Amino acid sequence: MMAVLIAAHLAAAALAPLLAGRLRSRVFLVLAVVPATAFAWLAARGGTVAGPDARSITQSTAWVDSLGMQLSFRLGTLSWVMALLVTGIGALVLVYSAYYFRPDETGLGRFSGLLTGFAGTMLGLVLADDLLLLYVFWELTTVFSYLLIGHNPDRRANRRAAMQALIVTTFGGLAMLVGVVIVGQAAGTYSISGVLADPPAGTAVSVAVVLLLVGAVSKSALVPFHFWLPAAMAAPTPVSAYLHAAAMVKAGVYVVALFAPALAGVLPWRPLLLTVGVATMLLGAWRALRQHDLKLLLAFGTVSQLGFLVVVLGVGTRSAALAGVAMLVAHALFKAALFLVVGIVDHGAGTRDLRLLSGLRRRMPVAFWAAVLAAASMAGVPPLAGFVAKESIVKAFVDVARTGDGTGIPPVAGWTVLVGLVAGSALTVAYSARFVWGAFATKPGVSEPAGIHSPPVGFAAAPALLALGGLALGFLGSAETPALAPYAEHYPEGVHHASLGLWHGLNLALVLSAVSLAAGAVMYWQRHAVARAQRGLRVGYEAEHGFRRTLRVVDRVAVEVTGATQRGSLPVYLVVIFVVVITVPGTALLMAGVGSVDLYGWDNPAQLAVGGVLVAAAILTARSGRRLKAVLLAGVTGYGMALLFMMHGAPDLALTQVLVETVTLAVFVLVLRSLPPRFSERPLTSTRWGRLGIGALVGALMAGFALVASAARTADPVSETFAERAEAEGRGHNVVNVILVDIRAWDTMGEISVLVVAATGVASLVFLITGRTGRWRPDEAIGSALDSHASSHPDGGRPSWLRAGGTLPPDRRSIVFEVVTRLAFHIIVVFSVYLLFSGHNMPGGGFAAGLVAGLALMMRYLAGGRHELNDAAPVDAGLVLGVGLFVATGTGLVPLAVGGAVLQSAVVDLSVPLLGHVHFTTSLFFDVGVYLVVVGLMLDVLRSLGSGVDRHGDESAENGRDEADEQHAQQERLGETR
Repeated sequence: MMAVLIAAHLAAAALAPLLAGRLRSRVFLVLAVVPATAFAWLAARGGTVAGPDARSITQSTAWVDSLGMQLSFRLGTLSWVMALLVTGIGALVLVYSAYYFRPDETGLGRFSGLLTGFAGTMLGLVLADDLLLLYVFWELTTVFSYLLIGHNPDRRANRRAAMQALIVTTFGGLAMLVGVVIVGQAAGTYSISGVLADPPAGTAVSVAVVLLLVGAVSKSALVPFHFWLPAAMAAPTPVSAYLHAAAMVKAGVYVVALFAPALAGVLPWRPLLLTVGVATMLLGAWRALRQHDLKLLLAFGTVSQLGFLVVVLGVGTRSAALAGVAMLVAHALFKAALFLVVGIVDHGAGTRDLRLLSGLRRRMPVAFWAAVLAAASMAGVPPLAGFVAKESIVKAFVDVARTGDGTGIPPVAGWTVLVGLVAGSALTVAYSARFVWGAFATKPGVSEPAGIHSPPVGFAAAPALLALGGLALGFLGSAETPALAPYAEHYPEGVHHASLGLWHGLNLALVLSAVSLAAGAVMYWQRHAVARAQRGLRVGYEAEHGFRRTLRVVDRVAVEVTGATQRGSLPVYLVVIFVVVITVPGTALLMAGVGSVDLYGWDNPAQLAVGGVLVAAAILTARSGRRLKAVLLAGVTGYGMALLFMMHGAPDLALTQVLVETVTLAVFVLVLRSLPPRFSERPLTSTRWGRLGIGALVGALMAGFALVASAARTADPVSETFAERAEAEGRGHNVVNVILVDIRAWDTMGEISVLVVAATGVASLVFLITGRTGRWRPDEAIGSALDSHASSHPDGGRPSWLRAGGTLPPDRRSIVFEVVTRLAFHIIVVFSVYLLFSGHNMPGGGFAAGLVAGLALMMRYLAGGRHELNDAAPVDAGLVLGVGLFVATGTGLVPLAVGGAVLQSAVVDLSVPLLGHVHFTTSLFFDVGVYLVVVGLMLDVLRSLGSGVDRHGDESAENGRDEADEQHAQQERLGETR
């Protein structure tokens, strides 16, 4: 059922834009049904997960079986409390939004969907019982909050605040991911229940604790990441009331409370949380006293309260845990109510500046009393829920200061933390009073805003219900204690029996609570003196400026690095890649060492001779001054590798290597037609010597990697059974082809998909450079091309063995080549088809056959140019690629229709008249798809690259003729003048 509730939220979020088109702002009332239903279901489970006989409710569904990942959910006491807050306050905020937004407000569909989707992801976060699933929902809440804060992208403040929140919380999320992985590996399970039942230990876990807390601290806006939350107040008020008071910012607090029973004793959990929490509480409260915007006042107050919660829930004692969960509930109630009240004030008065507000108490009585109750609960005034939780917290920390209460905290540190909490509570009282006074008091010299009217009942209902909930909860301590006790019982028994209530007798905790109330009242009374002190003591004001400076430095470094590496120079790119190879895996290789490797020189002397030729060709290639010579010498190394494959008994590899090398040579030749014949004649400068050194190091490293890889095997290779499987499963004698189309067909599917993407990339790149695509165009007909050529070349009528041969200039034609092409083209195409059909039992297959067919097309192109290529293949290359991928994919899916597996093949035996017995496997059709993809790739390369070169040459020749004609005309005019 838990998964259903989460899915219902996400489904409602997807439907929200459609509903908003008809219902406008009333869509929020419909969407509120989903979290309200979830709240009712959760409330009904209270008797199971809370109370003396509490037990958890679990649900698990298979997710990624191969990785052992599951959609695991668990409803315990802590997650039940958080889920009730998420769904209950979520439903109220959605109802409130129906009155907050005008019916004609733009973006209602988007906003309502995002807010509902956020509620679903937050619900998934608190119910997740798997570390990785928890992280998935954690990051989803980050994305949703980014979109909600930036609801109005036209405002710069919204864009900046959204980006700031995204960067900070994503940084923390990435740190948390590493911590999650470390904890999961150390515990031997990614189940949160398993980790809590048997906590891991060790140095790695200490590192993981720091990383987990970085994620929690950044999400809950604690120092030094506190600045993003006040900036996020640029969001609409419903977002502030939900994400930034009751839900998202509580995620970090929830993680602290979730893992504290298992990790509170691991260093540096307590020192880090207590230091950061107290500092955040004091800094946030101090900043809240200075704010004039009511939302900013509450935002800094939220920062302060989050620090307070982290200290209480992170200290790791039973009494503090019970009081901390009670404060978690109280805070959600009073802070959400106060944010909603600010929205009502802003709507009615048109401003949130407390210096401009006056007399709203009489105009908005419901909002006023809701604000008084909520602010009193925030200040810890009895008999509200905030007082009950805060006094229990003070009592718990008195025990920590006096005895340590099992935490090991020294008395000095304990008393220091306690003093910090009391001081922070006093500041909380002061800014709570400042809020009520600033929003509703009648101020001398300030005129009351005109046109203010009492808000509708539905508008004020949500904050009123939340404030009354805080009041009622203050009297229910005796019922709240057993409900929350199952969570607190995860901690050892403390100095005193943990309980919640309005009266625990006259003790130090009560005295300290009274001191904080009195000190806060004095600070509010002397608020002008406090303001003067604040002006002279600017604490923590530079955090956001530091963040922006950091971003500027990162941007500057990125620009410099990009300018140094992305210079449009292929040699520079290769140098960067090779240097990374040398420094990263090369260093690892040197540290690991090659170890003991059994080496032998050769199987027969012929291999030594071929190897010598390869080395010589490589050296001569590097020393060559002519481009064509270098390409041919590089080709020698490729053909030499094919010869080595043949000597090792791998004819399929040898055939493929020869074909690939031939295609590569031909493509190089196409490119060389547009390049100077020689390389630079510069001497061997220091830069070139450096490149030679880099090349030598990379070559040595590759040899070392090969040696290490060959010597590192500890298990039998999986390929040992491929020969038997090829006969038994693939019914073929060519093991290589059977592997490609049967045993490892998924790999081949991925490879041909990459080929399609590569072909698209080649065509796109050429289009960007030349402004023309390499697609076949019917308007480039042979007849029109011949007519055009005949008109411009009087001798174009010479004998032609190819239809489009006459379209080439005479200096680019070769009658011998045309004759050979005319005779060999069809033979090569037939041979490619033979390789395709025979590949299952003999060397060949779809890839090799496609390369052979591509070479036949390349011959037609080289002999007759682009028009001859269009005549040989009057079809678009993209169509051929698409059909090939479709055939391969369809062949893989057809077996599903007859109860088989994807890419499963079957044997077909037929008796065909004249041909006799025909035996083949259905994987042949998969090979046909591979064949078409390779042919399409070759056709795309020829059309995009080769035809682009041809057009460039034609345009250059045409420009040359125009220049010659112009010079001739000038000479004639000069003669006539004379």
